[in-house]
Amino acid sequence: MSCSKLFLGDLPAELTYEIIKYFQNDFSTLHSCIFVNRLLCRLVIPLLWENPFSFHTGKYDFIEIYLNHEYKIINNTFNCFLKYLNTFELFISVAKWFDSARNSKFGIRTGVSEQNFERFITMSLFKIFIKNEVNLHTLEIKALSIYDRELNEILELILQNQNFIHNIGNLKVNYIRGDNDNTIINNHISQMIHLHQNLKKILIYGNYLSLYQLLLSKDYYWSNTLNIIIFYDVDFSVVINLDKVFERLNVLESIHIINCSLNNYFTQQIINLTKPFKLKSLILNEVTQIESLQQLLLKS
Repeated sequence: MSCSKLFLGDLPAELTYEIIKYFQNDFSTLHSCIFVNRLLCRLVIPLLWENPFSFHTGKYDFIEIYLNHEYKIINNTFNCFLKYLNTFELFISVAKWFDSARNSKFGIRTGVSEQNFERFITMSLFKIFIKNEVNLHTLEIKALSIYDRELNEILELILQNQNFIHNIGNLKVNYIRGDNDNTIINNHISQMIHLHQNLKKILIYGNYLSLYQLLLSKDYYWSNTLNIIIFYDVDFSVVINLDKVFERLNVLESIHIINCSLNNYFTQQIINLTKPFKLKSLILNEVTQIESLQQLLLKS
C-alpha cells in the first residue's frame, strides 16, 4: 500500500524524500525513479548528482555534462547538487571516461599524451566546481602514488581559492605516505587543514606526523572546534608534548587509540594533564606495560 502511494505521488513530498534517501547509494533504483512521475524525478535528481563519481556503472556521460558549455542551465544547476568529492574516485572516473569516449562517436584525438589530457580534464572539472562555488559536505583527499602529480596540482588550485576550503563541511585526508615521501603534497595538505577553521575530527596515522605538528602550532584555530582525535598505528615513543596538545583543546569529546604503541613517557604526559582525558576507545595489539595501562585507564 505504501509503495503504491509512493509511486502514485500520494505521500507528502517531505516523507517521500526521506524514503528515497534510503536508496541514495543504489544508482539503478534512483535512475529508474526518474521515469515514474514528476515528483520522484524532482526528488531523485539531486541524489544522483550529489556524489556522481562514486557510481561505478560503466557510464561516465555526466563528465561530459559538466564540461559541455552548450548546456548552460546544466552547468549552473547540477553543480549545486555536488556534496561529496573523493579525489581518487575523480581520477578513476576521468580515466574510464577517456577510455570509453576515445572509442565512441566522439573519437577523441589529441596532440598530447593520454595522461596529460586526463589531467587537463580533471583540472577543468575542479575549476568548474570552484567557479560555481559548490558547498561540499565532504572532500576526501585520497590518491595512489601514480596520481601524485594530479593531486599536487589540485591542492595548489584549492589553496589559490581559499573560499572553496571554507565551504567544505568535512575534510578527510586519506593520503598515506611517509613524511619524506612527498614533502610538497604533505605541505599542501597541512596548509589546507590549517585553513579549514572549523575542524571537528582528525585522524593521525602511523608516522605521518605532519598533522600532529599542526596541533602543536600556536596559530591554529581548532581549540574551540576539534571534538574527536583518533590515533591509529602511532608509535608514541616519538611523540612529544602531547599534554600541550590536549590542554589547548577546549571542546574535545573523545579520544581513540587504535593499534598504537604505548610507553611510560606517553602515560606520564597523560597523567600530568589538568583536563580530563576523554578516552573512548583503546585497542592494542599487545600489552607490554600493565602498570602504565592501568594508570592510563584510571586517568580516563
